[in-house]
Amino acid sequence: MKFSTALLTSLALSSASAFTPRAFSGPATRFMSSLAADVSTPITEGSKIPSITWKTRTRIDSTDENPFDWKDLSTSDLFGGKRVAIFSLPGAFTPTCSSTHLPGYEAAYEEMKGLGIDEVYCLSVNDAFVMRQWGLSQGLEEDKTVGSLGFKKVKLLPDGAALFTRGMGMSATWTSNRGFGERSWRYSAVIDDCKVEKMFIEPGFIQDSDPDPFEVSDAGTLLNYLKSK
Repeated sequence: MKFSTALLTSLALSSASAFTPRAFSGPATRFMSSLAADVSTPITEGSKIPSITWKTRTRIDSTDENPFDWKDLSTSDLFGGKRVAIFSLPGAFTPTCSSTHLPGYEAAYEEMKGLGIDEVYCLSVNDAFVMRQWGLSQGLEEDKTVGSLGFKKVKLLPDGAALFTRGMGMSATWTSNRGFGERSWRYSAVIDDCKVEKMFIEPGFIQDSDPDPFEVSDAGTLLNYLKSK
């Protein structure tokens, strides 16, 4: 039996296509694709910041030995209708974060308030318990008002599951050199009513890279920007 060349070619193509894996575009794939995009691409100025639920510990008593309880806050609760200065760092209790980054913003708090900033937030991929103990170890002045986040000047925001950090496109690791898991790359920003007004990202944003530059996310750089407006 003889077959034409055209028929043989058609059969070969049909067989090949039958065994070619098809791309799956279900919800799980779309979610993972969007997550990968969030992780690798820093947010741009003018964009809205991620809308997440923040797992915070807020004060419920002014005198109790354990005066805090869990309270979910939204991004709108923290940033809506406010002009906020935020700086993010790799971890509580780490050297540069403790010796320079947080102390610089704590010292500049009043000046930033005078330049139109309503709140100053420090963010790290740590849980609420770690962030509080770090603040106490840094000598931050406590706010014992019921409903407060714990400190009077710079407020410490726990991003324990890195949800905000991923949404900002600032997720990074230092796994090989320091044994860190997922953390935040250093940056600072001015957020006006949930939109990025200005952002300062440290150079060399590379996954699993040893350098941890501290050149542009400091309090002085942000102060200079505020003074220029």
